[in-house]
Amino acid sequence: MAGLLTAAAASLCCLTPVLAFLGGASGLASSFAWVEPFRPYLIALTLLFFAFAWYQNLKPQKQVDCNCDTDTKPTVLQSKTFLSIVTVVAGLLVTFPYYAKAFYPIYDQPKVVINNQAGIKQAEFTIKGMTCEGCTEHVNSEIAKVKGVVQYQTSYEKAYTIVKFDNTKTSIDSIAKAINNTGYKVTSQTLINH
Repeated sequence: MAGLLTAAAASLCCLTPVLAFLGGASGLASSFAWVEPFRPYLIALTLLFFAFAWYQNLKPQKQVDCNCDTDTKPTVLQSKTFLSIVTVVAGLLVTFPYYAKAFYPIYDQPKVVINNQAGIKQAEFTIKGMTCEGCTEHVNSEIAKVKGVVQYQTSYEKAYTIVKFDNTKTSIDSIAKAINNTGYKVTSQTLINH
């Protein structure tokens, strides 16, 4: 059980945005971003717990030479089947950041007919709190909902998003507000001249 808890803790920074998105509470998304620096240590602890549990489960039992009845069956929590299931669940939790984007709807870049090129602006937003691909997808899902957005490119590694938008339909502040609604925070916004 300790291994399962540490596996969940290791991916808490990536699980929370998906759970918040699915639950409709987007503002909670970055609540556990502080866990991300501890992720390697939590994964190592998870591996140690499971190595110990498997060792205890698979090691040969000492034969007691007595005439007592020792034919006790292990409980469900001590069975190899239960340990196998918990190990698989922990593995899924630890690897969650690599497949988190599967839980977000696929948003194609907006298909907008641009009549007046002069109204198209481009802005760069620096975002605090993104730690994985799931965070990127969460931010993209909110940007895609803003009317007037033409194109966007978000990177959690670089902690930013670049957004092209029609200045007659939306503003840089409206896009920043949409990003902030995810729970991640826009720390700076800059209008980029073409």
